[in-house]
Amino acid sequence: MYASCRPVYGPPASAPTSTGPPVTTRDSVSTPQPATTASPASGPATGTATGTAAGPGRLGSLGPVGLVLAGGISVQFGGALAVTLMPRAGALGVVALRLLVAAVVLLLVCRPRLRGHSRADWGTVVVFGITMAAMNGLFYQAVARIPLGPAVTLEVLGPLALSVFASRRAINVVWAALALAGVFLLGGGGFSGLDPAGAAFALGAGAMWAAYIVFSARTGRRFPQADGLALAMAVGAVLFLPLGIAESGTKLLDPVTLGLGAAVALLSSVLPYTLELLALRRLPASTFAILMSLEPAIAATAGFLILDQSLTAPEAAAIALVIAASMGAVRTQVGRGRRKTAALESTALEG
Repeated sequence: MYASCRPVYGPPASAPTSTGPPVTTRDSVSTPQPATTASPASGPATGTATGTAAGPGRLGSLGPVGLVLAGGISVQFGGALAVTLMPRAGALGVVALRLLVAAVVLLLVCRPRLRGHSRADWGTVVVFGITMAAMNGLFYQAVARIPLGPAVTLEVLGPLALSVFASRRAINVVWAALALAGVFLLGGGGFSGLDPAGAAFALGAGAMWAAYIVFSARTGRRFPQADGLALAMAVGAVLFLPLGIAESGTKLLDPVTLGLGAAVALLSSVLPYTLELLALRRLPASTFAILMSLEPAIAATAGFLILDQSLTAPEAAAIALVIAASMGAVRTQVGRGRRKTAALESTALEG
């Protein structure tokens, strides 16, 4: 399926950058994108393709928007499957299985070089791995306590806050106010409708998601293609495996548990990487980011269909407000980046 690994970071240190809004997918892909990414050959995290992937022709025929939506559906239904697995393996056990399987797949596909990296390089990738493990662990603790849709809605506030604060524009006060209104509705005016611990875990996962964006960009400047991701995933798996064993013990060796854990890893990590890579060859990063803003709605749908988790009217309105805030913040960032690019081009022409 792959010819090379999915590049999900910022461009190498030698490449000029123009950082735009963070493009955020569930748990795995959350990277600052160039604000002007109109080339159909653009990769997920750079203005030019940094790797190639041989995907089935049938996938490409879906169209780039269809591929992104399919990736989002895969991620959220993978999360719903993880919730059904928790009674068998526990939240920590599910995270350990997901990280382990994803690490094995990425290491086999990417085959990253272990030599030639400095101590600072390894330090960056280790912190990235810790951030990734914490993000996954906190999110799965959240969905063990609150419905999937509200959990993703609270989690996406992390990248949204990073996008709002990074731009420092007055209009972003509006997007922040919309997001806070959504949080207020989601919590029933004080989180009386949601388990407080679950809501706290989801917010913590969002904070780690924002940190993931920062460290994924730093890792991408130090490692080619997705080598850093593969190594960081391995670090996260090694760190989290003892926690999974402590909670679930020999339950992790059950063939059914192993099979379901592998399915979660494939649905939540491997398949979305492929679909998004194929899509971003023909889709501007700004459009991709807006599509990613729909993930809370997709998560709510997956929770309803698989887990029988229905939403109240205030919860549905809350999710809509957060989606609107996320889309608005992305469009603001993209517009600002385009204006800067146009100004630079105009100056260059005058010179």
